[in-house]
Amino acid sequence: MNPVKIGLLGLGTVGGGTVSVLRRNAEEIQRRAGRGIEVVTATARDINKQRSFDTSGIELTTDPMVVVNREDVDVVVELIGGTDQALELVMRAISNGKHVVTANKALIAKHGNEIFSAAQEKGVMVAFEAAVAGGIPIIKAVREGLSANQIEWLAGIINGTGNFILTEMRDKGRDFADVLAEAQALGYAEADPTFDVEGIDAAHKLTILASIAFGIPLQFEKCYTEGISQITREDVVYAEELGYRIKHLGVSRRTDKGVELRVHPTLIPERRLIANVDGVMNAVLVQGDAVGPTLSYGAGAGAEPTASAVVADIVDVVRTMTADPENRVPHLAFQPDALSDLPILSMDDVETAYYLRMKVEDRPGVLADVTRIFGDADISIEAMLQKEPKQDQSNATVIILTHRIREAKMNEAIAKIEGLDSISGAVTRIRLEVLDA
Repeated sequence: MNPVKIGLLGLGTVGGGTVSVLRRNAEEIQRRAGRGIEVVTATARDINKQRSFDTSGIELTTDPMVVVNREDVDVVVELIGGTDQALELVMRAISNGKHVVTANKALIAKHGNEIFSAAQEKGVMVAFEAAVAGGIPIIKAVREGLSANQIEWLAGIINGTGNFILTEMRDKGRDFADVLAEAQALGYAEADPTFDVEGIDAAHKLTILASIAFGIPLQFEKCYTEGISQITREDVVYAEELGYRIKHLGVSRRTDKGVELRVHPTLIPERRLIANVDGVMNAVLVQGDAVGPTLSYGAGAGAEPTASAVVADIVDVVRTMTADPENRVPHLAFQPDALSDLPILSMDDVETAYYLRMKVEDRPGVLADVTRIFGDADISIEAMLQKEPKQDQSNATVIILTHRIREAKMNEAIAKIEGLDSISGAVTRIRLEVLDA
């Protein structure tokens, strides 16, 4: 049987890793796929550039449309990133009847509904395992491995840059800005780190995971997103004293009222496995009604870890190329006509526990005022920690952990606390999840 021919859009880090893995493991991959797989053409900004991987036998071009329009290409692998050009190229590839593999989380999160609809009409596959958590096969795990379950909730450390920063802040007592500069120097963070540290990258990935877990359309614009740039080393230390660690989590939970979809810094009990995922590593915790909790852990980025997922998708596509399109695994796990209209909850309607840090005047009656506000709002306090003021300061630091309460009620309480004459500055608020499985 003739080999399946691949057209590669992008020969950067992941593109190079994909070529290397396909060549190095060609025999093993063929045994699994049932056919040979070869890259016949690829795009690059500079086709004459010296590369660390073998490009012999690959026709290089600077024009990506040449690849998607080439008749003998069976599968287009999109690795250029971004959304505008990538969307145009993917839609053209689908229109040309070609299967698509992509590692582009922003593309899937923002335009996936449109892409999957077009693919269904043309009877082609769009595979996107590498779009979430790099080399961890979490899409396949949730979509196929857990298909017997009603997924109750999932929580993930799905951005390695943010996790590296918080780990360094905890282990070495460093400030956010200092660690961010090192992350940029090491290549973990971009020159403009906004997507990573403000949670946008994680929100793209969480949107995809939630759609597959709960059978809902992709709705990135409704994902609540909060970054880690305001986390201080003091918060990291105080969390440790109380038995918690701060992680930048993506959390999605099915409730009676709808689906929670949120990315934000989160306190997690230090005994939880996911609280001990450090450095640039990723992990996703999924709670199913039948299986209970499962934790998937591994490299969330990098040339060959991501290429591992890209090549696995190519193998899946090759295996199903001769199958009836109606009998393939649905893109979002559920049959397209069976997607749910469960709404995405407003953050005001989400219930979590809270860590609160505030600067208070060191005099009698101040904490009584704060606790009265909590009492009036039916907010229960679980723990309180007071740090005496330093010699040159008159304000003490108070840290409070609360039980679960609706965000809207907590917002009202914080506004009243900040309005007290005895409170200096804004109240720092970090949500807390027990993740009790």
